Amino acid sequence: MKLKDIADLFMIKETQGDMDIEITGLQMDSRKVEKGNLFICVPAIKGYLEDRHFFAQDAVVNGAVALVVEREVDIDVPKIFVKDARQAMAVISSHFYNDPSNEMKLIGITGTNGKTTTSHIIEKIFDDYGLNTGLMGNNGIKIGGKMYPTDLNTQEPPILQRNLRNMRENNTEYCVMEVSSQGLDMKRVMGCNFSTAVFTNLTQDHLDYHGSFEEYRNTKGLLFSRLGNSFNSKDRKYTVLNADDPSFEYFRKVTSAEVITYGINNKCDVSAQNITMTSKGIRFLLSSFKGEIEIDLKLLGWFNVYNALASISVALIEGIPLQRIKSSLSQLTSINGRMEIVDEGQDFLVVVDYAHTPDALENVLKTIKEFTKGKVITVFGCGGDRDKGKRPIMGEIASRHSNVVFVTSDNPRSEDPIKIMNDIEKGMIKSNSVPYELVVNRDEAIYKAINLATSNDVVIIAGKGHETYQSFKDKTIHFDDKEIARTAISKKEY
Repeated sequence: MKLKDIADLFMIKETQGDMDIEITGLQMDSRKVEKGNLFICVPAIKGYLEDRHFFAQDAVVNGAVALVVEREVDIDVPKIFVKDARQAMAVISSHFYNDPSNEMKLIGITGTNGKTTTSHIIEKIFDDYGLNTGLMGNNGIKIGGKMYPTDLNTQEPPILQRNLRNMRENNTEYCVMEVSSQGLDMKRVMGCNFSTAVFTNLTQDHLDYHGSFEEYRNTKGLLFSRLGNSFNSKDRKYTVLNADDPSFEYFRKVTSAEVITYGINNKCDVSAQNITMTSKGIRFLLSSFKGEIEIDLKLLGWFNVYNALASISVALIEGIPLQRIKSSLSQLTSINGRMEIVDEGQDFLVVVDYAHTPDALENVLKTIKEFTKGKVITVFGCGGDRDKGKRPIMGEIASRHSNVVFVTSDNPRSEDPIKIMNDIEKGMIKSNSVPYELVVNRDEAIYKAINLATSNDVVIIAGKGHETYQSFKDKTIHFDDKEIARTAISKKEY
């Protein structure tokens, strides 16, 4: 593609240098630039990214032949000056890869909790029905039936659009994508033509980034407001909303798409009735605009009823019969790092879950208390350089719903892990908590919890779930809660 073709995408811009040069690829990371690439100098954003204008020279040294900039940089290569480089990056990426989301159905899922589980349930139902599916989210990228790792929940536009194009080249019909609030705010999914947008729930998270709950909610709303204002029968848009969530009315008002509602407590289009919970799973009567049917799930927790209902709603929109949905759900096993059981033959239960927000931790612990005959032993921490306000809240929740708590490290990043644990402890002291211990080394905390467990107890290891690393100020190491738990169980003296 010629640089002039990229410049022509913008009404208001300035150009310098030869616009006839050929562009071979797009990059915003100077370390990954290849010969012939266009380097896009996005500015710093809320402390999360460094200003890429400072890396323009490195990009050129590595092979970049042109730049997209918001301000002058003293480098003698062709440049396109734009008002908003981040928005320009989304426009350029979509155009460079020939708008791949227009050639498939793109389903976006946003919310504080449940995005990963819901996306995997939807993808499984579609795949079992014989549809060619792709997946983007926390647990990786699925293209052509293979899973690939990812370092971001919602990827930056050059990578995201390239992956969508790769999906189309592998005949993907549907892509199910997790859409984070940061991804929406940073315009990463701008230009993506979503056919259906799903809202799971909204509770406190990422306030270090968004500043307030209202701003966090408003940013989530961008996914629904961008669905468009057309009722073209060939390009119908749908919004799937949790009718039981307090933010339901806000999201209903910001979308012009047809709204499909799901829930348990309020009147809605897709609902669960006669719900039965056990340590083996969930059973409920599904009532929907396509009829009723009994659903059996090998998942745990009320929150997974909501995740299932959201997924069922999307499947019904796409015309998948109820009996096929039921069959697919009955075969579903646990999602990686989401209420995942670690079973090494021990006489107590060990569960690993990604719960890293107050609401998620409370839901997980409430679920476990419903079927636990013995003690609930909780291991958890809070991430460094993230929302500090949730730390004492999560401490209070852990102590209220557990019999013993081990507070430990969870990606402390640049912060002192002891300081983070002290912040959590403030909530535990306030709640007149049950016995607890601060254990800075996460592996030691997991060992202590498992060694304490006896018959019929449950050890819940929360916060990291599928993650296989631990991030510190000066390094990132391999760390997998499930691996540590299995080793601890094998070494336990009964």
